[in-house]
Amino acid sequence: MANFVLNAVAREEAVQGKGASRRLRLQNQVPAIIYGGEAAPVAVTLELRELVKALESNEFFAEVVEINIDGKTESVKIQALQRHPAKNTPMHADFKRA
Repeated sequence: MANFVLNAVAREEAVQGKGASRRLRLQNQVPAIIYGGEAAPVAVTLELRELVKALESNEFFAEVVEINIDGKTESVKIQALQRHPAKNTPMHADFKRA
């Protein structure tokens, strides 16, 4: 079992793109995507506070992470993380199914 569990909300296509992502970040949320495996890619939104707490540990980058998406659990590993250049806060995360 993974040591890290994040809660996420799936985003529909109307809440995707540059403008929608900026609005999410203003609400202290981080846009992310989960891809790989047999299933289709899923766009999700993570809470900034939860993600920053998980990023404090170096094991987060090496271990399998569980993401709860509306009651369904996905086992993933972080593939890429984009941070703000000045503030160093996460702006976008890519997760690959394990």
